[in-house]
Amino acid sequence: MADDRSAAIEPPLDEKLDDDEPVRLTPDLPPEVASPLAPFAGTRPPSPAWFDAAIANAPERRMVTVEGARIELLAWGEVGRPGLIFVHGNSAHADWWSFIAPFLADAYRVAAISLSGMGDSDWRETYTFETFASEIWACAQAAGLYEAPVRPVYIGHSFGGSQVFYSAARHPARMRAALLLDTGFGGPPTREQEESWRREAERSGDARWRGPPNRTRPNRVYPTLEAALVRFRFMPPQVPGNLFIADYIARRSLKRAPMPDGSGEGWTWKFDPFLWSKLDRSAMSALVPSGGPPIAQMFGDRSAIMRRREAGEMMAFVPPGVPSIAIPDSEHHIMVDQPLALVAALRSLLAVWPA
Repeated sequence: MADDRSAAIEPPLDEKLDDDEPVRLTPDLPPEVASPLAPFAGTRPPSPAWFDAAIANAPERRMVTVEGARIELLAWGEVGRPGLIFVHGNSAHADWWSFIAPFLADAYRVAAISLSGMGDSDWRETYTFETFASEIWACAQAAGLYEAPVRPVYIGHSFGGSQVFYSAARHPARMRAALLLDTGFGGPPTREQEESWRREAERSGDARWRGPPNRTRPNRVYPTLEAALVRFRFMPPQVPGNLFIADYIARRSLKRAPMPDGSGEGWTWKFDPFLWSKLDRSAMSALVPSGGPPIAQMFGDRSAIMRRREAGEMMAFVPPGVPSIAIPDSEHHIMVDQPLALVAALRSLLAVWPA
């Protein structure tokens, strides 16, 4: 999953629960989880040299029109090399890979996209897994990934992993292999599930994160960039492993927007707040894969998503026996917690897999 920008340190709890959706999480999140960027008051946290060098390796940026919507595409490396295409998680965007992709671009042609409804891509009236599959495929073609001797490897994190898995099952000829990063295959809960979980949480004290709830209000517009950054947090909730990465991601999750009171421009989140309610998930819930390209998975060894899947709470489509790599000291957002370990794992796996 990606980031949930609903937390605040002030105002008081009873006000903030109604202030900025989605909130339906345990109300006692510690400040380092609820608002990890608040201590920096809008300034950038210090970052190491490797990170600065990686983001200085700027990608090619373009928009690709797919079924009437403009889709954001980033690309690194030379056309003709083996291709990789990265797909982000819920409410995220292509720049979640901008500090990972440059480490792979010396050997691969690397692409990353913002799915419709997220990043700088257009919003849609309805979203489907098949439309997302078309966006990934069209962007892979536009990036020149099919000009290599072998088909590209599709790589997806969380919600993006579900899209990669769908493409692997429905359109196996489009890819050489599929790599899923901390993908649990769970959809947003129904209102009945949420109410049942709330009652159970009150009874047992179990306040585990249960997935992104549906939204009922537009994204809030904040008067300053600092005010917006203070509201940034991850879902499922966690302490970011590297705050300089959280800040980088958060800043690229925002865009300018008119203040509702007409007082000028402020800042709001780029993602479509109603994406979940517009998303038809029936194709994924009915998916029964057979054959298809090789599949592997990586996951954070402390991931809440993977713990839920292992406990049988989420649909476990991935067949047993697929290559699985645990990234040490990492939660769900592996690229935030252990970016260099993720790069090393990707390099090592792709050197020998798929055979």
